[in-house]
Amino acid sequence: MALERIALVSDVHGNLTAYEAVLADIAARGITRVINLGDVVGKGPRGSACTALTRERCEATVRGNWEVFIVGDGEIRGEAHAWWRAELTEEDKQWLFAVPGSVDLELSGRRVRLLHASPIDEFTRVHRDHSEEQFAMMFEPTPFTGDVPRADVVVYGDIHEPYLRSGTDGLLVNAGSVGNQLDDSMPSYVILEGSVGADGAAGAVAGGGSATDGPRGGAAAPFGVQFVRVPYDVEAEIAATRDLDMPPAETEAYAVELRTGVYRGRHEELGLV
Repeated sequence: MALERIALVSDVHGNLTAYEAVLADIAARGITRVINLGDVVGKGPRGSACTALTRERCEATVRGNWEVFIVGDGEIRGEAHAWWRAELTEEDKQWLFAVPGSVDLELSGRRVRLLHASPIDEFTRVHRDHSEEQFAMMFEPTPFTGDVPRADVVVYGDIHEPYLRSGTDGLLVNAGSVGNQLDDSMPSYVILEGSVGADGAAGAVAGGGSATDGPRGGAAAPFGVQFVRVPYDVEAEIAATRDLDMPPAETEAYAVELRTGVYRGRHEELGLV
C-alpha cells in the first residue's frame, strides 16, 4: 500500500504571484498531485493566466461561485465585472464553467469530497462558526454532488479562512485561500496524506464519483491533514494589478485586502481606506 500526498488549493482569484509561489512550494515538497477547489478567477487581474496554470498543474478543478459570476450568462454588474470577464479568453470561459461542482476520491479508506462552498451549490456559504445542522449537512449527498454515498471527509474553500473540525459526522476542513487570504495576508493551502492501493484508490472522479465505495471509516490506515502558509511578493502583485489597468476602485480594495488580510467590507470601519 502506497502513501500518497495530495495538495488542495482554493480561491486563487486571479493572483498569479501568490499562485506561482504556492505551486513552487508544493513542487519543492515533491508533491505531484494538485486539486483546485474553485474561484480561480475574479478580484485579481490575471484570471486567464491563473486558468492556464490550473489546467497545466491541477489534475482536477471544481467550479466556484466566481466562475459562475464571471463566466456565466448573468448580466454585467459594473465596471470590474466587465473587466474580469473581458480579460478571459473564450476558451477560458468554456473550460471554467464546464468543470464539475464536486470531486470525490478515496484515501486511507475514507471517502473525501472536494467542493467549493457546500454540497448545496457554489453559493451556499458555510462559515467557520457554523451550526451543528450545517456541519452535518456538509457530508450528505445532494442533487449537486450526485447519487453518491455520504462523505467521511469534506474539504472546501470559499470563506478564505482555513480551519479543521472533527466530529461524529465526519472531518470538515477549509483550505483557506491562495490569492485572497482573509485571516492574515499569507496564502494557505492543505496537504492530505493517506494510503492508496488495496484499501482505496485515490483517483479523482468528477461529479462525486469514486474509484471505490468503501464503508465509512472502514480502513484503519493513517490519514493526515496539513495546513501550509507560503509567503509571496504582495507588492509585486499589487503593481501588476495597476500595470494592467484593473478598475481603480477595485484595485485599491484588492491592494488593501492583500496587504492586511482584512475583508474589504471592514476597511472603512477599521480606518484602512
